[in-house]
Amino acid sequence: MKKNTHGWIVVAAGTGINLAFGVLYAWSIFAGKLQDSLGWTKTESSLPYTVAIIMFALMMIPAGRLQDRFGPRVVATAGGLLIGGGCILAGSLTSLPGLVFSFGILAGSGIGLGYASTTPPAVKWFPPEQKGLITGIVVGGFGLASLYIVPLSKYLLSNYDVFTSFRLLGFLFLLITIPLAQLVKNPETPVVSSHPATAAKKHHDLTFRQMLKTKEFYMLWFMFFAGATGGLMTIGGLKSIVKVSLGETAAFQLVAFAAIANALGRPIAGNISHKLGRGRTMTLLYIIQALALFMFHNLSGYFTIFAAACMIYFSYGAMLSVFPSACGDNYGTKNLGLNYGILFSAWGVGGTVGPMIGGKIADITGSYALAFNIAAGVLLVAAFIGFIYKPYHHEEA
Repeated sequence: MKKNTHGWIVVAAGTGINLAFGVLYAWSIFAGKLQDSLGWTKTESSLPYTVAIIMFALMMIPAGRLQDRFGPRVVATAGGLLIGGGCILAGSLTSLPGLVFSFGILAGSGIGLGYASTTPPAVKWFPPEQKGLITGIVVGGFGLASLYIVPLSKYLLSNYDVFTSFRLLGFLFLLITIPLAQLVKNPETPVVSSHPATAAKKHHDLTFRQMLKTKEFYMLWFMFFAGATGGLMTIGGLKSIVKVSLGETAAFQLVAFAAIANALGRPIAGNISHKLGRGRTMTLLYIIQALALFMFHNLSGYFTIFAAACMIYFSYGAMLSVFPSACGDNYGTKNLGLNYGILFSAWGVGGTVGPMIGGKIADITGSYALAFNIAAGVLLVAAFIGFIYKPYHHEEA
């Protein structure tokens, strides 16, 4: 009972920390304010966000190693200090290079440190059969963040200038993340399955070098890359499409609907994937997302467009719980921080390439239709890989 109580405390703390790190979802609002009040171009106003995404992905690898070695509490605390301090500093460094450094490099690094130190300790408190569900709950905080961070940012920007708003958010993030980080820790002893057959299985923990020698890693990496490429490319374009076709109010409502769909996909898919299999779960989700993308530009009407959008967001959010669970299944939880950090590089590459390709195609053709079709095609390839994917088979000594 004591372990279970501590485990749920760690889950709650990790979810709360990820809620703060969801500031990335509010950047489009700050970008618009920078364009309107300071005359920045779209490229200039998107640069701090792009750098933050890159730093987020890059820091996952050293953050994973650090939390495996020194414990998640230290790394989560460092992440909270960086995101809070970075946003506060962004309120004082009012130039483009200043925002790239403060928000892009510092806050982006903090997000990577914090994100890497929440899921691995949480899953270690629970038996293997609950790994997907616990992962989904913790990372669901990141998906739900836009429910509060978007309206809060709108309120701040309507009452204060953009840089004062950065400072206020920075202090808020410090107040949230630093206390919660002190609650994030690993169990003293491994938690085994309550099912005799599962508990009897030999436990394997692979190093990152051993992981990189398995074909299953590269199958997971491509599927993760495809999901991030298609997901983030289309998510970036959906809001502007909805704004043009249905209006500003509908575009704002999409943010709320999308946040709920994004967050719900994580625990639901995490739980289902334990029974259906990680690969088969991603096959199903990628097919659903690909069909929504193929049909999107032929849809009309509020409810059909929102239904398709929620399918896309649900599928994207779902993969973010399936892949850390699959990584733990294959390579154990002892080195999960570093191993998943390396696998997460697929998200960083896809999250950088996808929006760039989508934006370029939209600039050339005047529509996201071709970009959506390309993304859907990539997702179908990943769906096939998920269908043939099988967990890594450990050779018994």
